[in-house]
Amino acid sequence: MTPDDIRSAIADFPDPETGRPIGSTDQIKSISCDSGIQVQVGLTSHSAALKEEVVEQLASRIVSRFAGQSPAIEIVEHDRPPARLGQIGLRVKSVIAVGSGKGGVGKSTVATSLAQCLQRFGSKVGLMDADVYGPSVPHLLGLSGRPEVDENKRIIPIKKGPMPVMSMGFLVEPDQAVIWRGPMLHSSVTQFLRDTDWGLLDYLIIDMPPGTGDVALTLSQILPLSGAVIVCTPQEVALLDAVKAIAMFGKVHIPILGMVENMSGFQCPDCNKHYDIFGKGGARDKAEELQTPFLGGVPINIPLRIAGDQGKLAECLDDDAIRAPMDQVARAVVRALAAKNAAAPATPQLPTL
Repeated sequence: MTPDDIRSAIADFPDPETGRPIGSTDQIKSISCDSGIQVQVGLTSHSAALKEEVVEQLASRIVSRFAGQSPAIEIVEHDRPPARLGQIGLRVKSVIAVGSGKGGVGKSTVATSLAQCLQRFGSKVGLMDADVYGPSVPHLLGLSGRPEVDENKRIIPIKKGPMPVMSMGFLVEPDQAVIWRGPMLHSSVTQFLRDTDWGLLDYLIIDMPPGTGDVALTLSQILPLSGAVIVCTPQEVALLDAVKAIAMFGKVHIPILGMVENMSGFQCPDCNKHYDIFGKGGARDKAEELQTPFLGGVPINIPLRIAGDQGKLAECLDDDAIRAPMDQVARAVVRALAAKNAAAPATPQLPTL
């Protein structure tokens, strides 16, 4: 058994970000067989959520080829800056829209939590609140202030830790309503994407307005989205609207990454009894019916609700138990992107001038 034998066993393993074999992308950094099998593999921060799974899968490949061996797999950072995306030249690898067929299903909470969880895994994440009429992301994160404009006329987003955040909530007073027709909506969403200094991102999470409308059409015209995540609650009336949201994204050629069942049961803190307040498993059944991935369920959590009302959602997610369901959703989203990339590996993209 030589390092070349080990290399041949893992060389065709698909890189989760691109779908290309890691042997062809210089991601097998080193292999040693001197004192047991030691392999060093590079992953980009885009794939940070899947580090543990990649280690297990690589080890399984080696063990199946060389019985009796116990390989040590080390994951190191593999630098691959994002190319410019779409006609606006956004420097981001994956743009994910989080939508719903109706309001009141916790879409903004899921979108914000998804962004926070991906960042905690080690990815570079931005969060854009495209719900122009009812922006709630600033409140959930306890952010305020008005974004400044630099000498290059770029909007400097408000940050939550290292995460840049942009929302109409920063530009209008809390008690003021935005009353716009479609063209103004199109203009504002385009400006948020094109003129904001997002930096170099692995993920841009976009909190969509509820229902079906102009924003999805605008995004499909100016930016190639990696996919959409549909948030719904278990009861049938919410699922009916979620199906409409899926149809809308299909019509504008935005792929569906999967469905998330929010408010999926409640564990009583006093008696520890489980209650299915809005029903059970509706989103999972509907996802199976529509042949759409089910990304996971997020139960009703009182501390999380209180933290969102107080603008401390990010701080509440420091609690491992509270964060666990959303961590599973975040991993499922990255896994869905990896499967999509493996099925149709990304092709080189010409730079935007």
